[in-house]
Amino acid sequence: MAVPEALQRSLRVWVDQDLCTGDGLCAQYAPDVFELDIDGLAYVKGADGELRTAPGESVPVPAAAARDVLDSARECPGVCIHVRRTPDDVEVAGPDATD
Repeated sequence: MAVPEALQRSLRVWVDQDLCTGDGLCAQYAPDVFELDIDGLAYVKGADGELRTAPGESVPVPAAAARDVLDSARECPGVCIHVRRTPDDVEVAGPDATD
């Protein structure tokens, strides 16, 4: 399924480490967006490559990674990846999405 360009430009993602199982599928799907830290849990990375470790901290999804980030959220065994559309703050993939 193609991700519409308008949606790609308006996505933000964050990981709930309380639910993360450390499987690393997200980092395999979208290594520019997700990384496992020393604690074995997944975190999002900003455009600067730095991990965002504050609870609930989100980053914009690069357009080139939109499909992989959405797939990561849908396939995550821990159901801990939240992908939200801005500016209306609707979850499009993750545990709070209304598929």
